[in-house]
Amino acid sequence: MQLESAAALVHPHQLEVQEFSSYSLIIDARSPHEYAEDHIPGAVNLPVVDDNEYAVVGTQHKTDKHAAYLIGVEYSLRNIAAQIKPLISRYSPNDRFLVYCFRGGKRSRLWADNLRTIGFEVDVLSGGWKNYRRWVRSGLDALPRAFSFRVLCGPTGCGKTRVLQELQRQGHQVLELEGLASHRGSLLGDLPGQPQPTQKLFDTHLVDLLRTFDPEKPVWIEAESKKIGNLQLPDGLYEAMHRSPVINLAVPMSERVKLWREDYPHFAADPVAMVRKLEPLKPLVGKETLGEWTAHATQGRIDALFESVMRKHYDPCYERSSRGHYGAKLDDQTVELNCLDREALSGAVRHLVDRFSR
Repeated sequence: MQLESAAALVHPHQLEVQEFSSYSLIIDARSPHEYAEDHIPGAVNLPVVDDNEYAVVGTQHKTDKHAAYLIGVEYSLRNIAAQIKPLISRYSPNDRFLVYCFRGGKRSRLWADNLRTIGFEVDVLSGGWKNYRRWVRSGLDALPRAFSFRVLCGPTGCGKTRVLQELQRQGHQVLELEGLASHRGSLLGDLPGQPQPTQKLFDTHLVDLLRTFDPEKPVWIEAESKKIGNLQLPDGLYEAMHRSPVINLAVPMSERVKLWREDYPHFAADPVAMVRKLEPLKPLVGKETLGEWTAHATQGRIDALFESVMRKHYDPCYERSSRGHYGAKLDDQTVELNCLDREALSGAVRHLVDRFSR
């Protein structure tokens, strides 16, 4: 029996609008700070009032609603007019727009009425972003149940992310959660210069990606804890991961250290900063171990530092956590990877797919 497509299972028709990608332009009429927290994929922020104007109108509204509306409309018409020539004039009368604000009220109508006056077809998202957010949360509950996941396990540095990237390069369905979260999922997981998205925007990107997958084919994913940095995995996905087949990756320590050098160059360049990040682990690993790491760092013994951190912290933590989540399943399917270079991984991934895709 053919399964319902993920895109049909969770579709914007449920919001009484078309597929988002069918619109020539999606206008988010909210303020910039609201847009930054979360927005429909592909939406352009054209606020009817900016953050400062929004604050002025809100303050005025507390004492004089009429005056607040006068100021608000003045701001809105000026801001909308400023976008007509540089942006809106690029579109033809055949183009269809989607407009939304927080609840689908005044800010949406201001844009929609002016666009319709020009002659455009305009849909307004009923209930606005608030309704869209409900749709996303519903999708996060429904979509994970539609897929068959293949979960890659293994201690830190064993190349799980590289395997996922090679799977994706070879055309397979991959859910790379750490990439979506802009975090590698541990105390050392911050990515320099790449702040994490908000929780709501992470959820939006997750639903957007899941909707592109085919339920008839497996989805490859890395085993993750409930949190990646500051972000929570949705319950439905977390539970689906723990019901799924597990592939345990085994990699020589020398390759794991090499991977850390390549994937954490900022720590190889400044190992003392790395150890500072590990200081909260002192109650867990003990004063002696932390002192060992400090000595390695100050004396520039990068490989020794990386290996010690893995053996004395990450590996025991992984063993406890993975056994708790997956139990004996970890022993059922172990794949040994002797090298994590691109050429070696290419062949290893093809064998992985042949073995576990069915």
